[in-house]
Amino acid sequence: MRKTLARWLDSDVGYSFRHSPMAVLAAAIALVCLFCSVFAGWVAPHNPFDLSTLNLYDGQLPPAWSERGSTKYLLGTDEQGRDILSALMYGARISLVVGLVSVLLSVALGVSLGLLAGFRGGWIDAVLMRLCDVMLSFPPILVALLIAGVGRVLFPQAHESLAFGVLILSISLTGWVQYARTVRGSTLVERNKEYVQAARVAGVAPLRIMRRHVLPNVMGPVLVLATIQVATAIITEATLSFLGVGAPPTSPSLGTLIRTGNNFLFSGEWWVTVFPGAMLVLIALSVNLLGDWLRDALNPRLR
Repeated sequence: MRKTLARWLDSDVGYSFRHSPMAVLAAAIALVCLFCSVFAGWVAPHNPFDLSTLNLYDGQLPPAWSERGSTKYLLGTDEQGRDILSALMYGARISLVVGLVSVLLSVALGVSLGLLAGFRGGWIDAVLMRLCDVMLSFPPILVALLIAGVGRVLFPQAHESLAFGVLILSISLTGWVQYARTVRGSTLVERNKEYVQAARVAGVAPLRIMRRHVLPNVMGPVLVLATIQVATAIITEATLSFLGVGAPPTSPSLGTLIRTGNNFLFSGEWWVTVFPGAMLVLIALSVNLLGDWLRDALNPRLR
């Protein structure tokens, strides 16, 4: 593990990372958020979703530095007495899981279809690209709302895991188009190069050529796009949850916390919605900065 890390730090990408203060800061913020969300059960001072531990007398407490604040709740509590800091950690876990899984599904679908369209061409390319044009003609959030709404109508008594599945599917089906078009354009360039022609002459099967030869050479832009799309997927999930068609109420994400706190924003309890919103911005900003750095690091012309 140490040798792998040392080898990466000595590479061109590692050198670019070590000499980019913004990338180091963004990576540190992203790692802290990821650590706190994954290990929320051990890091969080309270379990905000365990009803047996809630005390209504501790409801609506401001942050600890305020006059009525308590050091027991650093960022205050909501109307049910839930600790805002602990709710942020548990809510960020849901947002990150939904964002990462939806991006992985979008990458798998988009890369496969884009590779097939670019390498085979013909009617397959025409059909897939027209499908991409149709998907791009609709706002992504509208398509996600439609899919999530249809899923809730078809499965009104769905289990919580199925509700998350519908949410992930709705985000994935709106994000694969960018990967398909990116991979298709790179594949059109790669398929006419000498190494692909040599593999064809040698009798290598087309599927093996796509998987072993073309795919590794078109993954650079995909990695950059996927990094940036993680932030987009997290914001999309938060938007759907804010509108009431995202994460179930029993497992609220950052978007659900913002929606709940929005009801108390003008009554003076600003911390209930401001802190979840700040957490969402912090995660999205750090991931976007990492994506910008990765784009520059993988592009020799921008070094």
